[in-house]
Amino acid sequence: FVQDGWQRPQGGDGLSCVLEDGDIFERAGVNFSHVMGVQLPPSATAQRPDLAGCPYEALGVSLVIHPRNPFVPTVHFNIRCFVAHTPTGAVWWFGGGMDLTPYYGFAEDAIHFHQTCYNALGIHASQLYPRFKQACDQYFYLKHRQEPRGIGGIFFDDFNELPFEDCFHLWQSIGDYFLPAYQPIVKKRHTLPYTDAQRDFQAFRRGRYVEFNLVWDRGTLFGLQSQGRTESILVSMPPVVR
Repeated sequence: FVQDGWQRPQGGDGLSCVLEDGDIFERAGVNFSHVMGVQLPPSATAQRPDLAGCPYEALGVSLVIHPRNPFVPTVHFNIRCFVAHTPTGAVWWFGGGMDLTPYYGFAEDAIHFHQTCYNALGIHASQLYPRFKQACDQYFYLKHRQEPRGIGGIFFDDFNELPFEDCFHLWQSIGDYFLPAYQPIVKKRHTLPYTDAQRDFQAFRRGRYVEFNLVWDRGTLFGLQSQGRTESILVSMPPVVR
């Protein structure tokens, strides 16, 4: 990974890490950011209009991995925490999740990924997994194509219904379960032989990934609206697309 630390003039800093042209991963981007601002951008207050104009802090880790072999799925993972500073005190909430975008699907991989997402939610799984899975299916949907981006996973936003420590531990658990969800799939698929035609189809499907990130993704929009670092925001884009 090439590491690039940065400072934000408006407040905060981060670390962008990018791996390019690897044997297994054609591009992998991992970003950490902790930023402050004087006014929440519109994308962050769409669900919370009462917080419009409030100063804020936002902290998160996000990653996207685009594999070389078309039989290995692209994966996306993100966890984030927002704190809005209001006249009556701090308002906080958590968000995040992980989702899988195969080019050629294997049912056993889908089952493994979703079972691991369920396990990540621990004692809250029976209550939260159906909600978080449905939210993921709804969010990662290309409305203009009327098709899902991938096979989903779990996704949540504006989450503060448990005490802070419980929310934080849930957040940590989702992070801890990312590698067990994705790594076995990579190990199983990355040596499978593939054809040029299959690589072409992978590049075609990656085009849908780009469309979603530029048209619908709230994280991309938040980054741009908050005058974030463009190269870090767009590192999730695949390197080769048709």
